[in-house]
Amino acid sequence: MNSPASVVLSPLPDDAGNAIIYLDYAATTPLDPRVLEAMLPYLQGADDPALRWANPASTHGPGLRAREGVERARAQVAALIGAEPREIIWTSGATESNNLAIKGAIEFNRAPGRPIHIITSRAEHKCVLDSCRYLETQGVAVTYLKPGADGRVMPQQVLDAITPDTALVSLMWVNNEIGAVQAVTELAPRLRERGIQFHVDAVQAAGKLAINLQDTPIDLLSVSAHKLYGPKGVGALFVRRWPRARLAPQMHGGGHEQGMRSGTLATHQIVGMGAAFALAAREWTIEMPRLTALRERLWDRLRGLPEVLRNGPQDPSACAPHILNISFAGVDGESLRAALPSLAVSSGSACSSATAEPSYVLRALGRGDALADASLRFSLGRGSDADTIDCAAGQVVDSVQRLRELSPLWTP
Repeated sequence: MNSPASVVLSPLPDDAGNAIIYLDYAATTPLDPRVLEAMLPYLQGADDPALRWANPASTHGPGLRAREGVERARAQVAALIGAEPREIIWTSGATESNNLAIKGAIEFNRAPGRPIHIITSRAEHKCVLDSCRYLETQGVAVTYLKPGADGRVMPQQVLDAITPDTALVSLMWVNNEIGAVQAVTELAPRLRERGIQFHVDAVQAAGKLAINLQDTPIDLLSVSAHKLYGPKGVGALFVRRWPRARLAPQMHGGGHEQGMRSGTLATHQIVGMGAAFALAAREWTIEMPRLTALRERLWDRLRGLPEVLRNGPQDPSACAPHILNISFAGVDGESLRAALPSLAVSSGSACSSATAEPSYVLRALGRGDALADASLRFSLGRGSDADTIDCAAGQVVDSVQRLRELSPLWTP
Protein backbone atom coordinates (compact mmCIF):
# COMPACT_ATOMS: atom_id res chain seq x y z
CA MET A 1 0.00 0.00 0.00
CA ASN A 2 1.65 3.17 -1.17
CA SER A 3 1.29 6.77 -0.07
CA PRO A 4 -0.90 8.97 -2.29
CA ALA A 5 1.12 9.89 -5.36
CA SER A 6 0.28 13.56 -5.01
CA VAL A 7 2.10 13.91 -1.67
CA VAL A 8 5.83 14.58 -1.75
CA LEU A 9 7.68 11.86 0.12
CA SER A 10 10.43 12.41 2.68
CA PRO A 11 13.38 12.58 2.98
CA LEU A 12 13.30 16.24 2.03
CA PRO A 13 16.31 18.54 1.71
CA ASP A 14 16.98 21.22 4.30
CA ASP A 15 18.43 24.63 3.42
CA ALA A 16 21.92 23.14 3.23
CA GLY A 17 20.84 20.34 0.92
CA ASN A 18 20.97 17.64 3.60
CA ALA A 19 18.23 15.02 3.64
CA ILE A 20 15.63 15.51 6.37
CA ILE A 21 13.27 12.72 7.36
CA TYR A 22 10.04 14.23 8.63
CA LEU A 23 8.46 12.25 11.47
CA ASP A 24 6.50 14.99 13.22
CA TYR A 25 3.11 14.68 11.54
CA ALA A 26 1.31 14.93 14.90
CA ALA A 27 2.63 18.50 15.14
CA THR A 28 1.52 19.46 11.64
CA THR A 29 1.18 18.01 8.17
CA PRO A 30 2.09 19.45 4.77
CA LEU A 31 -0.68 20.90 2.66
CA ASP A 32 -1.82 18.21 0.26
CA PRO A 33 -1.54 19.51 -3.34
CA ARG A 34 -5.13 18.41 -3.94
CA VAL A 35 -6.22 20.61 -1.04
CA LEU A 36 -4.27 23.56 -2.44
CA GLU A 37 -5.97 23.06 -5.80
CA ALA A 38 -9.38 23.24 -4.12
CA MET A 39 -8.40 26.43 -2.25
CA LEU A 40 -6.94 28.43 -5.10
CA PRO A 41 -10.23 29.58 -6.71
CA TYR A 42 -11.15 31.20 -3.40
CA LEU A 43 -7.84 33.06 -3.19
CA GLN A 44 -7.75 34.48 -6.70
CA GLY A 45 -8.90 38.03 -7.18
CA ALA A 46 -9.83 40.05 -10.26
CA ASP A 47 -9.14 37.13 -12.61
CA ASP A 48 -11.97 35.08 -11.08
CA PRO A 49 -15.20 35.79 -12.97
CA ALA A 50 -17.23 34.08 -10.24
CA LEU A 51 -15.73 36.35 -7.54
CA ARG A 52 -15.50 33.43 -5.09
CA TRP A 53 -13.29 35.54 -2.84
CA ALA A 54 -16.36 37.53 -1.77
CA ASN A 55 -17.62 37.60 1.81
CA PRO A 56 -19.71 34.45 2.33
CA ALA A 57 -22.08 36.37 4.63
CA SER A 58 -23.06 38.68 1.77
CA THR A 59 -26.37 38.06 0.01
CA HIS A 60 -25.33 39.06 -3.53
CA GLY A 61 -24.32 36.53 -6.17
CA PRO A 62 -20.57 36.40 -5.44
CA GLY A 63 -21.27 36.11 -1.71
CA LEU A 64 -23.65 33.24 -2.31
CA ARG A 65 -21.03 31.44 -4.44
CA ALA A 66 -18.52 31.84 -1.61
CA ARG A 67 -21.16 30.54 0.76
CA GLU A 68 -21.60 27.45 -1.42
CA GLY A 69 -17.93 26.60 -0.85
CA VAL A 70 -18.33 27.07 2.90
CA GLU A 71 -21.38 24.85 3.09
CA ARG A 72 -19.85 22.16 0.91
CA ALA A 73 -16.88 22.09 3.27
CA ARG A 74 -19.19 21.94 6.27
CA ALA A 75 -20.80 18.82 4.81
CA GLN A 76 -17.39 17.28 4.08
CA VAL A 77 -16.19 17.77 7.66
CA ALA A 78 -19.47 16.44 9.02
CA ALA A 79 -19.27 13.34 6.82
CA LEU A 80 -15.89 12.27 8.23
CA ILE A 81 -17.19 12.24 11.81
CA GLY A 82 -20.78 11.11 11.26
CA ALA A 83 -22.41 14.45 12.06
CA GLU A 84 -24.96 16.73 10.44
CA PRO A 85 -23.54 19.72 8.53
CA ARG A 86 -25.44 22.19 10.71
CA GLU A 87 -23.64 20.76 13.77
CA ILE A 88 -20.26 22.05 12.49
CA ILE A 89 -19.12 25.44 13.78
CA TRP A 90 -16.03 26.97 12.13
CA THR A 91 -13.17 28.19 14.34
CA SER A 92 -9.56 29.26 13.87
CA GLY A 93 -8.27 25.86 15.02
CA ALA A 94 -8.41 23.26 17.77
CA THR A 95 -7.25 25.64 20.49
CA GLU A 96 -10.20 27.92 19.85
CA SER A 97 -12.55 24.94 19.51
CA ASN A 98 -11.45 23.58 22.88
CA ASN A 99 -11.76 26.99 24.53
CA LEU A 100 -15.22 27.53 23.07
CA ALA A 101 -16.38 24.07 24.12
CA ILE A 102 -15.11 24.20 27.71
CA LYS A 103 -15.60 27.85 28.61
CA GLY A 104 -18.74 28.15 26.52
CA ALA A 105 -20.43 25.13 28.10
CA ILE A 106 -19.59 26.19 31.64
CA GLU A 107 -20.60 29.82 31.16
CA PHE A 108 -23.91 28.91 29.54
CA ASN A 109 -24.85 26.36 32.20
CA ARG A 110 -23.57 28.18 35.27
CA ALA A 111 -26.22 29.70 37.52
CA PRO A 112 -25.34 32.48 39.98
CA GLY A 113 -24.32 31.08 43.34
CA ARG A 114 -24.47 27.48 42.16
CA PRO A 115 -21.29 25.33 42.31
CA ILE A 116 -20.18 23.78 39.03
CA HIS A 117 -17.62 21.04 38.38
CA ILE A 118 -15.48 19.79 35.45
CA ILE A 119 -13.68 16.47 35.09
CA THR A 120 -10.62 16.17 32.85
CA SER A 121 -7.23 14.42 32.99
CA ARG A 122 -3.66 15.46 33.70
CA ALA A 123 -2.59 14.35 30.22
CA GLU A 124 -4.84 16.61 28.15
CA HIS A 125 -3.59 19.14 25.61
CA LYS A 126 -2.31 22.31 27.17
CA CYS A 127 -5.16 24.42 25.82
CA VAL A 128 -7.64 22.20 27.67
CA LEU A 129 -5.65 22.30 30.91
CA ASP A 130 -5.16 26.06 30.69
CA SER A 131 -8.87 26.60 29.99
CA CYS A 132 -9.72 24.57 33.08
CA ARG A 133 -7.17 26.43 35.17
CA TYR A 134 -8.65 29.73 34.02
CA LEU A 135 -12.11 28.56 35.06
CA GLU A 136 -10.74 27.60 38.47
CA THR A 137 -9.90 31.28 38.96
CA GLN A 138 -13.59 31.96 38.31
CA GLY A 139 -14.68 29.58 41.08
CA VAL A 140 -15.19 26.43 38.99
CA ALA A 141 -14.10 23.16 40.63
CA VAL A 142 -11.94 20.92 38.42
CA THR A 143 -10.89 17.30 38.97
CA TYR A 144 -7.72 16.29 37.11
CA LEU A 145 -7.68 12.51 36.80
CA LYS A 146 -4.37 10.67 36.76
CA PRO A 147 -4.08 8.31 33.78
CA GLY A 148 -2.81 4.79 34.20
CA ALA A 149 0.72 3.78 33.29
CA ASP A 150 -0.49 3.21 29.72
CA GLY A 151 -1.81 6.77 29.45
CA ARG A 152 -5.49 5.89 29.51
CA VAL A 153 -8.22 7.04 31.86
CA MET A 154 -10.66 4.28 32.64
CA PRO A 155 -14.39 5.07 32.35
CA GLN A 156 -14.93 4.04 35.97
CA GLN A 157 -12.42 6.68 37.09
CA VAL A 158 -14.56 9.32 35.44
CA LEU A 159 -17.80 7.96 36.88
CA ASP A 160 -16.30 7.78 40.38
CA ALA A 161 -15.28 11.45 40.13
CA ILE A 162 -18.78 12.68 39.32
CA THR A 163 -20.45 14.92 41.88
CA PRO A 164 -23.93 16.47 41.91
CA ASP A 165 -22.29 19.62 40.49
CA THR A 166 -20.53 17.97 37.52
CA ALA A 167 -21.55 19.72 34.31
CA LEU A 168 -18.80 18.72 31.86
CA VAL A 169 -16.23 16.01 31.18
CA SER A 170 -13.42 16.85 28.74
CA LEU A 171 -11.08 14.12 27.45
CA MET A 172 -9.05 13.73 24.28
CA TRP A 173 -9.82 10.75 22.07
CA VAL A 174 -6.15 10.16 21.17
CA ASN A 175 -3.32 11.52 23.27
CA ASN A 176 -1.18 13.74 21.10
CA GLU A 177 2.14 12.69 22.69
CA ILE A 178 1.82 8.93 23.23
CA GLY A 179 -1.06 7.91 20.96
CA ALA A 180 -3.14 6.28 23.69
CA VAL A 181 -6.77 5.82 22.62
CA GLN A 182 -9.27 6.69 25.32
CA ALA A 183 -12.46 4.68 25.78
CA VAL A 184 -14.71 7.57 24.78
CA THR A 185 -17.24 5.36 22.97
CA GLU A 186 -17.75 3.37 26.17
CA LEU A 187 -17.89 6.45 28.40
CA ALA A 188 -20.18 8.65 26.27
CA PRO A 189 -23.49 6.79 26.83
CA ARG A 190 -22.83 6.54 30.56
CA LEU A 191 -22.39 10.30 30.79
CA ARG A 192 -25.50 10.84 28.67
CA GLU A 193 -27.49 8.74 31.16
CA ARG A 194 -26.36 11.11 33.92
CA GLY A 195 -27.12 14.28 31.97
CA ILE A 196 -23.46 15.39 31.88
CA GLN A 197 -22.06 17.05 28.76
CA PHE A 198 -19.08 15.32 27.15
CA HIS A 199 -16.42 17.24 25.21
CA VAL A 200 -13.81 15.32 23.22
CA ASP A 201 -10.65 16.71 21.65
CA ALA A 202 -10.49 14.56 18.51
CA VAL A 203 -7.64 16.38 16.76
CA GLN A 204 -5.42 13.28 16.59
CA ALA A 205 -8.35 10.90 16.10
CA ALA A 206 -10.16 12.39 13.11
CA GLY A 207 -9.08 10.65 9.94
CA LYS A 208 -7.19 8.01 11.95
CA LEU A 209 -9.99 6.23 13.82
CA ALA A 210 -13.58 5.50 12.88
CA ILE A 211 -15.79 8.26 14.32
CA ASN A 212 -19.56 8.16 14.02
CA LEU A 213 -21.29 10.74 16.19
CA GLN A 214 -24.68 9.37 15.22
CA ASP A 215 -23.83 6.29 17.28
CA THR A 216 -21.63 7.86 19.97
CA PRO A 217 -23.43 10.45 22.15
CA ILE A 218 -20.60 12.97 22.44
CA ASP A 219 -21.93 16.51 22.84
CA LEU A 220 -18.93 18.60 21.72
CA LEU A 221 -15.97 17.50 19.58
CA SER A 222 -12.95 19.51 18.36
CA VAL A 223 -11.08 18.97 15.08
CA SER A 224 -8.37 20.80 13.17
CA ALA A 225 -7.40 21.06 9.50
CA HIS A 226 -3.61 21.14 9.67
CA LYS A 227 -3.36 17.70 11.29
CA LEU A 228 -5.00 16.21 8.19
CA TYR A 229 -3.06 17.87 5.34
CA GLY A 230 -5.24 20.96 5.35
CA PRO A 231 -4.27 24.59 5.97
CA LYS A 232 -3.25 26.02 9.32
CA GLY A 233 -5.53 28.53 10.99
CA VAL A 234 -8.86 26.74 10.63
CA GLY A 235 -10.70 24.16 12.72
CA ALA A 236 -14.19 23.22 13.73
CA LEU A 237 -16.29 22.36 16.75
CA PHE A 238 -19.08 19.81 16.53
CA VAL A 239 -22.01 21.02 18.64
CA ARG A 240 -24.77 18.44 18.96
CA ARG A 241 -28.24 19.57 17.94
CA TRP A 242 -30.24 16.95 19.85
CA PRO A 243 -30.15 16.76 22.76
CA ARG A 244 -28.91 20.27 22.22
CA ALA A 245 -25.53 21.35 23.55
CA ARG A 246 -25.69 25.03 24.43
CA LEU A 247 -22.67 27.33 24.52
CA ALA A 248 -21.98 30.92 25.53
CA PRO A 249 -20.00 32.52 22.66
CA GLN A 250 -16.42 33.51 23.36
CA MET A 251 -16.18 35.90 20.39
CA HIS A 252 -18.91 38.48 19.99
CA GLY A 253 -19.81 40.42 16.88
CA GLY A 254 -22.09 39.81 13.94
CA GLY A 255 -23.62 36.59 15.21
CA HIS A 256 -22.01 34.32 12.63
CA GLU A 257 -22.02 30.52 13.01
CA GLN A 258 -25.41 30.35 14.73
CA GLY A 259 -24.28 33.03 17.15
CA MET A 260 -21.56 30.83 18.61
CA ARG A 261 -18.54 32.28 16.79
CA SER A 262 -18.67 35.74 15.24
CA GLY A 263 -16.24 36.87 12.56
CA THR A 264 -15.93 36.89 8.79
CA LEU A 265 -15.27 33.35 7.59
CA ALA A 266 -11.93 32.56 5.95
CA THR A 267 -13.49 30.92 2.90
CA HIS A 268 -10.28 29.60 1.34
CA GLN A 269 -9.16 27.94 4.59
CA ILE A 270 -12.58 26.43 5.21
CA VAL A 271 -12.71 25.06 1.67
CA GLY A 272 -9.25 23.59 2.24
CA MET A 273 -10.36 21.93 5.47
CA GLY A 274 -13.34 20.43 3.72
CA ALA A 275 -11.18 19.07 0.91
CA ALA A 276 -8.69 17.61 3.39
CA PHE A 277 -11.42 15.87 5.38
CA ALA A 278 -12.99 14.52 2.20
CA LEU A 279 -9.63 13.02 1.18
CA ALA A 280 -9.19 11.50 4.62
CA ALA A 281 -12.65 9.95 4.41
CA ARG A 282 -11.72 8.27 1.13
CA GLU A 283 -8.24 7.11 2.09
CA TRP A 284 -8.12 6.37 5.83
CA THR A 285 -9.11 2.69 5.61
CA ILE A 286 -6.02 2.08 3.46
CA GLU A 287 -3.66 4.63 5.00
CA MET A 288 -4.15 3.72 8.66
CA PRO A 289 -3.18 0.02 8.36
CA ARG A 290 -0.13 1.17 6.38
CA LEU A 291 0.91 3.58 9.13
CA THR A 292 0.28 0.97 11.82
CA ALA A 293 2.63 -1.43 10.05
CA LEU A 294 5.29 1.29 9.70
CA ARG A 295 4.94 2.28 13.35
CA GLU A 296 5.50 -1.31 14.46
CA ARG A 297 8.40 -1.63 12.03
CA LEU A 298 10.05 1.37 13.68
CA TRP A 299 9.44 -0.05 17.17
CA ASP A 300 10.86 -3.44 16.15
CA ARG A 301 14.09 -1.76 15.04
CA LEU A 302 14.44 0.35 18.17
CA ARG A 303 13.37 -2.17 20.81
CA GLY A 304 16.63 -4.09 20.25
CA LEU A 305 18.44 -1.38 22.21
CA PRO A 306 18.68 -2.16 25.93
CA GLU A 307 16.48 -0.18 28.30
CA VAL A 308 14.15 1.49 25.88
CA LEU A 309 10.57 2.00 27.01
CA ARG A 310 7.49 2.39 24.84
CA ASN A 311 5.33 5.09 26.37
CA GLY A 312 1.63 4.41 26.19
CA PRO A 313 -0.33 1.19 25.72
CA GLN A 314 1.80 -1.86 24.98
CA ASP A 315 -1.07 -3.32 22.97
CA PRO A 316 -0.67 -1.84 19.47
CA SER A 317 -4.44 -1.93 18.95
CA ALA A 318 -4.90 0.53 21.85
CA CYS A 319 -2.69 3.13 20.11
CA ALA A 320 -3.43 5.51 17.29
CA PRO A 321 -1.79 4.28 14.09
CA HIS A 322 0.57 7.20 13.60
CA ILE A 323 2.24 7.88 16.99
CA LEU A 324 5.12 6.11 18.75
CA ASN A 325 6.75 7.58 21.88
CA ILE A 326 9.93 6.02 23.28
CA SER A 327 12.17 6.80 26.27
CA PHE A 328 15.87 5.97 26.06
CA ALA A 329 17.46 5.34 29.45
CA GLY A 330 21.00 6.56 30.07
CA VAL A 331 20.84 9.35 27.49
CA ASP A 332 20.55 13.09 27.98
CA GLY A 333 17.46 14.20 26.07
CA GLU A 334 18.87 17.45 24.73
CA SER A 335 22.02 15.68 23.55
CA LEU A 336 19.97 13.00 21.82
CA ARG A 337 17.88 15.52 19.91
CA ALA A 338 21.00 17.47 18.94
CA ALA A 339 22.57 14.24 17.67
CA LEU A 340 19.71 13.74 15.19
CA PRO A 341 19.84 16.82 12.94
CA SER A 342 18.50 14.88 9.98
CA LEU A 343 15.36 13.73 11.78
CA ALA A 344 12.37 16.01 12.30
CA VAL A 345 11.02 14.46 15.51
CA SER A 346 9.83 16.00 18.76
CA SER A 347 10.11 15.49 22.49
CA GLY A 348 6.37 15.98 22.93
CA SER A 349 3.60 18.35 21.94
CA ALA A 350 4.68 21.23 19.70
CA CYS A 351 2.37 23.48 21.73
CA SER A 352 4.49 22.83 24.84
CA SER A 353 7.89 23.24 23.19
CA ALA A 354 8.44 26.73 24.62
CA THR A 355 9.25 25.19 27.99
CA ALA A 356 12.42 23.19 28.59
CA GLU A 357 10.72 21.02 31.20
CA PRO A 358 10.19 17.29 30.56
CA SER A 359 6.82 16.29 29.15
CA TYR A 360 4.04 16.67 31.72
CA VAL A 361 2.20 13.86 29.92
CA LEU A 362 5.02 11.40 30.52
CA ARG A 363 5.37 12.54 34.10
CA ALA A 364 1.65 11.94 34.58
CA LEU A 365 2.31 8.34 33.47
CA GLY A 366 4.91 7.99 36.23
CA ARG A 367 8.07 8.55 34.19
CA GLY A 368 10.85 10.28 36.11
CA ASP A 369 12.24 13.56 34.83
CA ALA A 370 15.33 11.92 33.30
CA LEU A 371 13.34 9.36 31.30
CA ALA A 372 10.65 11.86 30.34
CA ASP A 373 13.34 14.21 29.04
CA ALA A 374 15.10 11.42 27.12
CA SER A 375 12.04 10.64 25.03
CA LEU A 376 11.22 11.04 21.38
CA ARG A 377 7.80 11.19 19.75
CA PHE A 378 7.80 9.75 16.25
CA SER A 379 4.63 10.54 14.30
CA LEU A 380 4.09 9.13 10.85
CA GLY A 381 2.14 10.31 7.83
CA ARG A 382 1.64 10.11 4.09
CA GLY A 383 5.30 10.81 3.39
CA SER A 384 6.50 7.91 5.56
CA ASP A 385 7.61 4.66 3.96
CA ALA A 386 9.70 1.63 4.87
CA ASP A 387 12.95 3.12 3.59
CA THR A 388 12.64 6.32 5.61
CA ILE A 389 11.59 4.37 8.71
CA ASP A 390 14.64 2.12 8.44
CA CYS A 391 16.94 5.07 7.86
CA ALA A 392 15.51 6.95 10.84
CA ALA A 393 15.77 3.91 13.09
CA GLY A 394 19.41 3.42 12.12
CA GLN A 395 20.24 7.03 12.99
CA VAL A 396 18.54 6.76 16.38
CA VAL A 397 20.27 3.49 17.25
CA ASP A 398 23.68 4.85 16.28
CA SER A 399 23.15 8.07 18.25
CA VAL A 400 21.88 6.35 21.39
CA GLN A 401 24.77 3.90 21.38
CA ARG A 402 27.32 6.66 20.87
CA LEU A 403 25.87 8.87 23.62
CA ARG A 404 25.72 5.98 26.04
CA GLU A 405 29.36 5.21 25.41
CA LEU A 406 30.19 8.80 26.37
CA SER A 407 27.95 8.89 29.43
CA PRO A 408 29.48 8.16 32.86
CA LEU A 409 25.98 7.31 34.10
CA TRP A 410 25.36 4.47 31.64
CA THR A 411 26.10 0.94 32.80
CA PRO A 412 25.65 -1.68 30.07
